[in-house]
Parts: sequence; structure tokens; C-alpha cells
Amino acid sequence: MTVGVRSTPETVEHQTAPSFFNRVLETLDTRKRVLIVGDSPLASDLIRVLVSKRRHRYDVIGVLSKDTFRVGQTVVGRPVVGTLDHLFETVERYRISVIAICLADRRGTLPLDALLDFKSMGIEVIDGHQLYESECGRLSIDELKPSALIFSSGFRRRPITLALKRLEDLIGATMGLVLLSPLMLLVSLLIKLDSHGPILYKQTRIGYRGAPYILWKFRSMYHNAEGETAQWASLGDSRVTRVGRWLRLLRIDELPQLVNVLKGEMSLVGPRPERPSFVQELRKKIPYYDLRHTIRPGLTGWAQICFNYAASVEDSHIKLQYDLYYVKHLSLWFDLIILLKTVRVVLMGEGAR
Repeated sequence: MTVGVRSTPETVEHQTAPSFFNRVLETLDTRKRVLIVGDSPLASDLIRVLVSKRRHRYDVIGVLSKDTFRVGQTVVGRPVVGTLDHLFETVERYRISVIAICLADRRGTLPLDALLDFKSMGIEVIDGHQLYESECGRLSIDELKPSALIFSSGFRRRPITLALKRLEDLIGATMGLVLLSPLMLLVSLLIKLDSHGPILYKQTRIGYRGAPYILWKFRSMYHNAEGETAQWASLGDSRVTRVGRWLRLLRIDELPQLVNVLKGEMSLVGPRPERPSFVQELRKKIPYYDLRHTIRPGLTGWAQICFNYAASVEDSHIKLQYDLYYVKHLSLWFDLIILLKTVRVVLMGEGAR
């Protein structure tokens, strides 16, 4: 005869306490539980961004794939928990609050009826590109369809905004040249004493609407250091003079470009201009590269304060993502934020080469 063990209140409490506290912790967890629909490169990039965010506003639960054989595998450390056919049960099981669509090809594969039901239930359904953009301040361009840019709510060019931006440039450049003239005279003297060659250095750059213009800088390299072939700047570049190293660290070598701003060839804020040879190379390898030429190049920009100095095609690829984010969201308020952040970057000496 088997003798049953009678449950005591202590036993019941011991059995239910863990699940009770788990529910409490889940209630206190304010992170949004994200399900990634699709296993494209965009999905991988988005997972990296969401996982690396310091605030950890999102908890990436897993990925749904179109292919059955991917189930059980991982995408950037997150499990493939099922296929698109498992969307409804996956959302229910894991109590998903955000569904991020990262399918490379959505034609005939996107479960529209289920997504509409989830949307009506208060679950956030968002395009993966949009979530990527809002979380890291740049556009994911590799799989971005032209239609996504065409029908985007951004890229507005209100005449009043452009007029005020030009007024901002004129006032800022004039004040900068007046207030910084003593410093610029001192820099000119130091350059002349440090090494042989002219004080100012000029280069042809590509500007607004792809038109070339002459950009002016304080010379920070030895005279004729580059020769006839354009070269990417590198960390600890041996071509840089002693004075030039400090000029680059503090970004003082860029000050003569205030004259370019006054002439209307540049703006205080915008994408940094590139040399013609680099532009020819980059526009072949990076999608949507010429969109950065739809506004005037800048003395400083969103890419300059968010990313290090570009020294390769790969770096330029990332910087273009920041540039296009700025082009899309252009505003005077955004310019002010960038100018204030530029002061911090200059004082910290970040990204200089």
C-alpha cells in the first residue's frame, strides 16, 4: 500500500514562490519583447543594435525564418524559434510586444492578416529599417528599396527651413571668422615655423548637386606629401607635421572652410565633402551614395560626431548611413544639436587623424 504525502502549506508555498516571483520580475521588466520576422542581413544588423544599446529598452526573444531548416539555429546569438507559419503561436507564447519585419523579399510571404490582427490588439508591428534607424541614428541602406525612400515622410525641403539654414551659415561663418581671427593668425605663424610650404592647403571636393569646388584648409601635412595620387588618411599618418597633428586633433585645420561657407559652397552642418576620385569609387560600391549631394556639404556633420574618421570604403559605407539620416531629418534643431555635440568632440579630440 502506497502512503501518500500530504501537502503542507509550507510545501505549497515552496512550490509556488519561484513562479510567483518570476511573474513579479516579468511585470517589473519594462523592456519590450521583440520578435524578428526574417533572417536577412538586416535582421542580423538590427539584433546587434538592439542588444548593444546601453539602455536595453528591447529584449530580442528570437527570430522567425522562411526556411524550416533554420529552426534551431541562431542569428547573432538569438534562436530561430520557428517559421513564418508559427507567428501567431510564437507571439502568444512569448508575450511579444514588438514585431520587427526584416524580410528581404516580402512578396507573397508576409502574413498580412495575422499582422493586422496583432496591430489591432495593440502589438507594435514595425519595419526593421525603421526600428534600426530610430535606435542607432542611421539608415540601413544595403537592402533598402527605393520605394521606402520615395514614400518616406522624411527628405523634406521646406523653403523657409533652407532660407533659415543659409542665414544660420552666414551669421555663424561671419562670427567665426571675426572671433577666431587671432587664433588663425597664430596657427598661420606656427605652420610657417614648423615646416616648409604654404600655410593654406587647397583641394578639389565634390559639393552640392555633385559640383566640384575648391576647399581650403590649414596645411597639416608636409608639402607635397601626398603626391599626385589621393590616399586615405590613416591613424598616426607619417605625412602629418608636428603642428598639423595638433591642428587635426582639435579640428583647427578646418577653420578656413568658413570662407567656403560664406561663399555658399558649404554649410556649417552637412555631410563632409569627398574628393572626386573617392566619390567615383564610392558611388560604384555604396548604394544611394549620391543622395548626400542633395544638400550642401558641411564643416561638421552627424557622421563626424557619431563615427570615427573614414579611412576605407567600409568606413565610408557606415558614414553614409549617418549622412543619409541627417539628409532625411534635416532641420534647424538638428543642426543645433550637431553643433553642440561638435564642441564636445573637438574638446575631447575624438576621431582625429
